[in-house]
Amino acid sequence: MEELFNRLLELMGQNRDCVFVSIIASSGSVPRGAGAHMLVSRQGLERGTIGGGAVEYKALELAAQVLEEKSFFVQQFALRKNEVEDIGMVCGGDVEVYFRYISPDDRIMKATAEKAAACFGSGEESWLMMDVTGGKLAVYGEESGPAGNDIPAAVLKCRRTGTGLTEMEGHTFYIEPLVQAGRVYIFGGGHVAQKLVPALSAVHFRCVVIEDRQEFCDPALFPGVEQTRLIPMDRLSEELSITLHDYICIMTRGHKDDMTAQAFAMGTPARYIGVIGSRKKVASVTARLKEQGFRDEDFRRVTSPIGLDIGAETPEEIAVSITAQFIAVRAGKQ
Repeated sequence: MEELFNRLLELMGQNRDCVFVSIIASSGSVPRGAGAHMLVSRQGLERGTIGGGAVEYKALELAAQVLEEKSFFVQQFALRKNEVEDIGMVCGGDVEVYFRYISPDDRIMKATAEKAAACFGSGEESWLMMDVTGGKLAVYGEESGPAGNDIPAAVLKCRRTGTGLTEMEGHTFYIEPLVQAGRVYIFGGGHVAQKLVPALSAVHFRCVVIEDRQEFCDPALFPGVEQTRLIPMDRLSEELSITLHDYICIMTRGHKDDMTAQAFAMGTPARYIGVIGSRKKVASVTARLKEQGFRDEDFRRVTSPIGLDIGAETPEEIAVSITAQFIAVRAGKQ
């Protein structure tokens, strides 16, 4: 989405009109669900995708129509026979696609795109909101407020309900998180962390690496990292403020530091706490932490070994398994 809004600003700066195309609802087996977007100009697809295949092919045709009519509408596609708009795919399902024309002279849309770009740049928690009935679009920042078309206050209050449609005041509104609250705090900057940060950042997690060794605190080791911090492990409580939106990933260089970081983590409201290591190591650390007074309910908050069980062995594979698990947690699947 960040690249899509940046490209939109470029097109408007070049005095070129375009169409914002979004899947706003889906059911059954479809290539992409709600939250898939693409930007189409008179030269064709500019950025994004709504899944490729027949749906995207037909949507590109309709986008060309929208460019001529300067219109907006919702089109339903059925990925099976004799339904709504049969497009001949063998998988079964339905998608609703919203098309919205954007003029290069649309100052409100430019302000909206600039707001989205600013939120991505600053990491401000934010949402995309579209009145698909009225052809309106806005971006709402948790701290900076809205930009774009007016969206009813009652709809703004629904922003934390996740991606999807809501009916209100006789209109249909689509809401989608742009930048979600929370960061991933990675304790330890070793080989796995160096592969994990670019994997997580590629799917829009903001990563902070915590290390007590200067040589492993170099941002150049972690492509896509938001910040690296040099903090002694015995000063975590003084230096860090973890929120209930944050994720903690513990992979330090040894049992002692892992234990210190885990003790700190279990004292925070973090959304997720994961610890890398073998079951033998986990059992050893758990036993020692219980001696310090931690209870069974504290350990129930901890995922260890971290990541999905996909047989990962190399740092790259482990990074994939952890990233997949974080995606699942973020989507409410775990």
